Amino acid sequence: MSSFLEISPDKLIRLIGTPNCPALIDVRTDEDFEADPRLVPGSVRRDYRTLDRWAGSLAGLTAIVICQRGQKLSHGVAAWLRQAGIPADSLEGGFEAWTAQNLPAVPVMLLPPRNGSGQTVWVTRARPKIDRIACPWLIRRFVDPNAMFLFVPPSEVEMVADRFGAAPFDIDADVRWSHRGELCTFDVMVEEFGLSSPALLRLATIVRAADTARLDLAPEAPGLLAASLGLSRMYADDQEQLEAGLLLYDAFYRWCRDATDETHNWPAGKKGA
Repeated sequence: MSSFLEISPDKLIRLIGTPNCPALIDVRTDEDFEADPRLVPGSVRRDYRTLDRWAGSLAGLTAIVICQRGQKLSHGVAAWLRQAGIPADSLEGGFEAWTAQNLPAVPVMLLPPRNGSGQTVWVTRARPKIDRIACPWLIRRFVDPNAMFLFVPPSEVEMVADRFGAAPFDIDADVRWSHRGELCTFDVMVEEFGLSSPALLRLATIVRAADTARLDLAPEAPGLLAASLGLSRMYADDQEQLEAGLLLYDAFYRWCRDATDETHNWPAGKKGA
């Protein structure tokens, strides 16, 4: 049973993917990390030995600290953060407990190199609609909460990717992150990042249906298509549209995870019927 300074894997998995998820900090030693170079979804690796240099970046946030077994490293870092005024807990049992429950873990080798600010950088075509909003949502919520997204003319995506060390996605070219057969880019990311939960697979079907004009695949797809096209008419700035779109996908994800059996019926019927 978790202590009051710990959070269990079962509770943490419910927070991951939501906009209010705490900052997840992986402080495993290099040796432990190299033995299994994957991350709890949404977590960022930090060196516990330079804690005094990076703790300030967590100001105003809450944090969950992850080490190999949930012992001295995570509890020590969490205690240090708390004394600095940053609410922090340790993941009970650490990364070993997480993987023992077969919970999702993101392979670090698939991530693009981080920039000087520690962000992964991604680039795609300007004027995003569906896949190019869904993929950034997935990355921000499950892969890198600080990821940067660049929207440029289609002809410039690959050159910008090369010049700025960015990962190109959802373009008509032979790149890792794009459509594959009948799958859209969101499908590919969910699978390759090891995130194939029932909720994300359901959402992936909706995204694919809306993005590829196969609205018969999911009854929710016309609603996502309509909302996405509406957002594209509301915002001329792609970054503003992305921020608005994140909320849209937050809502669809929570429906996929928690509310698919819920119905709404008002009025319930005529009085005396």
